[in-house]
Amino acid sequence: MTIPTIPTVEDFTGDVVVDRFDDMVNPPGLTNHVATAQVDHDVVAVRSVNVPPLSQGDCITGQLYIGGRLARSYGQSVQVQWRPDRVERWTTIEGWAVRTVTVCPPGEHGVVVEIEVTNTALEERELRLGLWMDSTVTRSPKPWLAAEPPQAPNAVEVQGARRVGRPADGTAVSVQGLVDHAGRDVADTSGTTRLVEVQQHVPGGQSLRFAYLHFIGTDTAEVADAYERVAIDVPGALAASRRAWDRSLAAMFTPGNGEFGGNLPVLVTENAALRKLYWWGAMGVLWFRRDNPASVLGRTYDTLMPRYWQTTTFIWDYSLSSMVHALLDPGVMRRQIGHWVGLDIDEHFGTEWLTGGPVGYWYSVNHYAMTRLVNDYLRLHGDHDFLREELTTPDGRTRSIGENVRYWATAWHRIRSSSGLADYGEIDNLLECVSTYVHEVASLNAANVWNMRAAAEICELEGNLDEAADLRRQAGELVDLVKDLYVEGKGFFHTRQPDGSLVETRHAYDFTTVGTTIAADLPERQRQEMVQFFVEELRTPSWMRALSPWDENAAYSLRADHQWNGAYPAWPADAARAAIELGHPEAVLDWLPGLARTTNQGPPGQAHFVEEAIEPINGGARKTPPQWPYLIDWSCSSAGSWCELVLGGIFGLRVTLDGEVSAGGCINALDPEARLEGLVVQGRCYDLVDGQAIPRD
Repeated sequence: MTIPTIPTVEDFTGDVVVDRFDDMVNPPGLTNHVATAQVDHDVVAVRSVNVPPLSQGDCITGQLYIGGRLARSYGQSVQVQWRPDRVERWTTIEGWAVRTVTVCPPGEHGVVVEIEVTNTALEERELRLGLWMDSTVTRSPKPWLAAEPPQAPNAVEVQGARRVGRPADGTAVSVQGLVDHAGRDVADTSGTTRLVEVQQHVPGGQSLRFAYLHFIGTDTAEVADAYERVAIDVPGALAASRRAWDRSLAAMFTPGNGEFGGNLPVLVTENAALRKLYWWGAMGVLWFRRDNPASVLGRTYDTLMPRYWQTTTFIWDYSLSSMVHALLDPGVMRRQIGHWVGLDIDEHFGTEWLTGGPVGYWYSVNHYAMTRLVNDYLRLHGDHDFLREELTTPDGRTRSIGENVRYWATAWHRIRSSSGLADYGEIDNLLECVSTYVHEVASLNAANVWNMRAAAEICELEGNLDEAADLRRQAGELVDLVKDLYVEGKGFFHTRQPDGSLVETRHAYDFTTVGTTIAADLPERQRQEMVQFFVEELRTPSWMRALSPWDENAAYSLRADHQWNGAYPAWPADAARAAIELGHPEAVLDWLPGLARTTNQGPPGQAHFVEEAIEPINGGARKTPPQWPYLIDWSCSSAGSWCELVLGGIFGLRVTLDGEVSAGGCINALDPEARLEGLVVQGRCYDLVDGQAIPRD
């Protein structure tokens, strides 16, 4: 049997999710890399149709009526299945089987929903089908600095079976409507501003096809043209969406492709779980690619979608996919790093691409995240000239990239407490929903050790040997202070508060960050205890808890990205890398099949629930919903952490600043025949086979 090596949309076909009237379900999203949208709990409805700077906000529209009654009110569940190119939904109401396919057609500013309605009765019946439409479209002149995209009240004009919405300032327009199988507007029997309705007799066992279309823009004629262009060939739009996604998925693994500045290596393995997780990470990064002409930064990669922060790239999340960005789109990564540095990373958590301006406040992780980004970019590309590039912040301070790396490595000195460790502030600077994870935390202080060692290697590359030696000395001293936070015999760490008191904190972020930054500095006993803690209190069959339920703070919040009831999508991948670095790959390899079951709901969500919180979907950890108190988006860009688990953790890929490539890891214990083909490092191509990096030339 041929081993699959290049994924298609079929490989990501999701498990069927049963949506029973908003029943702890986060409905799936769609994108064509310009427009984004989310289906709703209805079999037809969509929400959050946004094409920045044009926005419908979180407006829900296209809700189905059957027989003059809101379809959801019948209480029938909707089956939902996602694929990168489409979302399929189906249900049966009053003997009418309704099946829909929703896509964002390539290059278009909107969505189309193909609707098939079948009369399941033996006799002919009259179908009365309606769609309730809403419009809040706007074109905000300001940057999108809030989590929710902007929206505005609209005046809605009836144009036959179309509804045209405009805000008071006339800066935007939304055109929605219902067409028949030939793309013609239906004969609307309602005529109200909200409801479009069609009535037609259907023989027993026969079907009718319609399509709901929703496009936004600034010019009414152009939006109407897009509407009609798609309406005339809805099957063609569905097919085009599939072709576009298959083409992009293949390009990710193809050297010299026309879509990206680089490529990911091809994984060849008979281990289906490993393959699924690797592809999941790659697709999850592609999902966030934005090629919107309104971007002042050119191509960008968003962080969340389809509901929140749609034009913002967070430094932290981007860094968690650092290796993928460096391999796949290095030019975009280089520009993004430079842009953040030029805006002063001590003053924001990311930037938005409509204006290029900063967003939010300082995140404690910023110095570590930026060092990691520069480190990965340099090692994989050897672009040492980048270190000499000078950038000036808004307050007039000019530094080269190399100088910034050295500054980040010792920036913790400014917030050092009397204990000698850095105090990283309050809850909003750290995990936002764990009130005891504040001030002196093991994770970011261990990261400072790594930062200084990474900066020391760059200093040596630039010939600054004395500075390199001093950084290494400081790193060695700081390691001992981080170890002082360890709870002896327990496998987890304290946080130290400003009054000097120590609080036991059983959090995954300490495990993942300490384990991936200073594992070699820890005694064997501590490494064993840390992995035991992970296995017994954090790891679950198909996901993990971010916070142990034995932690006193588990009662504080239900936000599943950092609490007991689930985890942010990078934490399982990084925890697996940490366990490998700590010398216990067996804690990972047995876990992979369960993790692979969680890949069947689309790209990684901002959080997934653990099994105790809610029943899994076909054995995979369920995505957390967006409503209060969870406040979680359907997808998150840190998906690339799963690729790094495979590349850096399981295959043991290591690259030095001068381009020396090595491998090892634990792949032989999983699949001795597995290999990575076409890894490009500093212009040379390698295959990773049997624990070795073999150059092709």
